[in-house]
Amino acid sequence: MTKLVDKALEAMRRLPSDSQDEIARAILHLATRGEEPEAINPAHLPAVLQGLEQARRREFASDAEVEAAFRRFDR
Repeated sequence: MTKLVDKALEAMRRLPSDSQDEIARAILHLATRGEEPEAINPAHLPAVLQGLEQARRREFASDAEVEAAFRRFDR
């Protein structure tokens, strides 16, 4: 492994386990070029299906709605 990968792994070790898992999933997705579909939590499946149906109908959030959603993270 490269020194940069070692440094990244060391930084990940200091994170909470749920954050480590989230990063690990992203790395696996990138490393496998998305060959494996991302698992969906069964509790989230209705929302995912609703979002896919909205996208099929080309019903997307407006720029103002997206900006308002991101502003919630600034708090």
